[in-house]
Amino acid sequence: MNATRLLLADDHALVRAGIRSLLEKMTGVEVVAEASDGREALELIKKKLPNLVLMDIAMPGLNGLEALARTTKEFTAMKVIILSMHANEEYALQALRAGACGYLLKDGAVAELELALRVVARGETYLSPRISKRVIDGYLERLGNQSAPGGLLTARQREILQLIAEGQSTKEIAFLLGVSVKTVEAHRAQLMLRLGIHDVAGLVRYAMRVGLVPPEEGPPA
Repeated sequence: MNATRLLLADDHALVRAGIRSLLEKMTGVEVVAEASDGREALELIKKKLPNLVLMDIAMPGLNGLEALARTTKEFTAMKVIILSMHANEEYALQALRAGACGYLLKDGAVAELELALRVVARGETYLSPRISKRVIDGYLERLGNQSAPGGLLTARQREILQLIAEGQSTKEIAFLLGVSVKTVEAHRAQLMLRLGIHDVAGLVRYAMRVGLVPPEEGPPA
């Protein structure tokens, strides 16, 4: 059987080193690349074409959920497991809707990582035990066809919203994305209009609420 070619994405070097050490002890798993943020992950996914991606949910610049959505849209057969510190049904729901094959809590047992890889490799979905499948199913049923949080926004608007919430200035965002300051200002105005929010502090709170950035990463209000 061919080895599972795996890409690991996490913005903490020590966390990546620890997980990689565990992966290298597993039979049939080859770590082909590591990424420290969502953008780097997308670039390496295109270059290395791994079978499976372990993706941290909270990364600067482009978070794991957005990187996940772009990955599964472009590479429909690629399997992605989200790594998270959040034992929260809403985060798990967003990940599943974006195409994740698994949601793995970082504080889980070591053996759980290997179990998650085996489950996902055979085409099933893996959820950490504390993320109750029954609760997720009930939540999905209640939501019906309602849009997921942030669904009102385009991918570029969500990207800019995350950068705003991380404290980047308009000029910094324009430079990072390779667009003009006026383009960023236009997107910000559209964000406020669509969300009914009229200040940057409100945008930051919204970004935290829907999981684009964790609460501790937002700038002071």
